[in-house]
Amino acid sequence: QVQLVESGGGLVQPGGSLRLSCAASGFTLAYYHIAWFRQAPGKEREGVSCIVISDGISDGRTYYTDSMKGRFTISRDKAKNTVYLQMDYLRPEDTAVYYCAMRPGSRDLTLRSSEYGYWGQGTQVTVSS
Repeated sequence: QVQLVESGGGLVQPGGSLRLSCAASGFTLAYYHIAWFRQAPGKEREGVSCIVISDGISDGRTYYTDSMKGRFTISRDKAKNTVYLQMDYLRPEDTAVYYCAMRPGSRDLTLRSSEYGYWGQGTQVTVSS
């Protein structure tokens, strides 16, 4: 079955960096999207970024929520079936549980959480001095 396992979270000081990983397994698809979402205590889940994994020319195409552009970078290593989220210049308001999610098929990139049917268990990121 589909498994998504996040890792790399932790405690970091403001201005610091973290790289999250999402290791995917249990499926073989020619075209799918992996996205990162986050949820802070008392807040709704929000999309961070997503990336296309495919055998075609769309491979590696990315999309970011506007507020994440410039500080967060999504990338993938197809050989390792892993997607990364590099987070730089972290702020206390970035504190949240970060989740990766997958949606199969060749559709427009989206960060609507309802469009993703497979989710990891999440990894905690805490930005504090």
